[in-house]
Amino acid sequence: MIGSVATGILVLALLYVAQSIFAPLIFSLFVIALVWPCQAALQRWLPKLLALLITLTVTMVAIITIGSSVAWGFGKLAQWLFVNADRFQAIYIDWTNWLEGHGLAVAGPLADRFDVAWLVRFVQGMAGRLNSFAGFAVLVFIFIMLGLLEVEDFNARLVAPSAQPYGERILTANRVIGAKLRRFMIVRTFASILTGLVVWLFALVAGLELATAWGAIAFALNYIPFLGPFVATALPTLFAIAQFDTWHTALTIFACLNIIQFIIGSYLEPRLTGASLAISPFAVIFAVFFWSFMWGISGAFIGVPILIAFIVYCAGTPSGVWIATLLSGNSPPDTEGRS
Repeated sequence: MIGSVATGILVLALLYVAQSIFAPLIFSLFVIALVWPCQAALQRWLPKLLALLITLTVTMVAIITIGSSVAWGFGKLAQWLFVNADRFQAIYIDWTNWLEGHGLAVAGPLADRFDVAWLVRFVQGMAGRLNSFAGFAVLVFIFIMLGLLEVEDFNARLVAPSAQPYGERILTANRVIGAKLRRFMIVRTFASILTGLVVWLFALVAGLELATAWGAIAFALNYIPFLGPFVATALPTLFAIAQFDTWHTALTIFACLNIIQFIIGSYLEPRLTGASLAISPFAVIFAVFFWSFMWGISGAFIGVPILIAFIVYCAGTPSGVWIATLLSGNSPPDTEGRS
């Protein structure tokens, strides 16, 4: 038992230290599971390399679209911040004076950080993260290309007699994981598009500046459960305080944005995903925060897919069924992968 725990800790430490390799590798495996049916269908009618080119093009366009939505949205926010930095500084001073007048001292280090220099460092940090995303995307592209070329040969090796009985188990589990991930991403994409459109329309009606940017950010961050919607509602509220100079309007915007997120994320989305993707909310939150800590934004995006794969593999082995049961939702997990 102690040896297994020590091994697990060492593996996690390796994943953390070598995140520049493992993060794009796991992300690419997730993408391969999503797009392989498209590649397989195209190969029936087109040469393999031409089918691969089409699949890679569509895949990278989708990844770049989501990444660009975040970059463009936050870029607009940065421009607005530079123009309106004095508003935030004045609001901060007013809040500080009000709190200190009621016996709560909050000045000090914060006063030295909340200024234009801090905004410059913030924007520079964002630029560095965007540059790292470009390198991340290149590695993902390479891994996806090589992985799609390898899928058929790898599946053939899994059914070889020398790979049994584990080969058939892994192959069956992989098929279940692929089906679950595709359903998860289809529903998530629909919910993200709907969230982005509704947030954009609401921002226009409410007179909130940067309405298009808020819609783009809400669309992209909705792929990150819990954490993404929280950021997508908290940021517009903070900007609304500076724009309208009143708590009442900002609180109304905050409440309406949370209602939008709740209806789409907590009511509509679970009904579209169905019981086969029911996962404990605690497990989802832990996966998002844990993989965010391990691999940053990319880990936050693929935290839930990693959790789905982990549950399926656990459900496919007699010794791991109890883990899958604990991590699943209200009903016992789908054990299609068990043999």
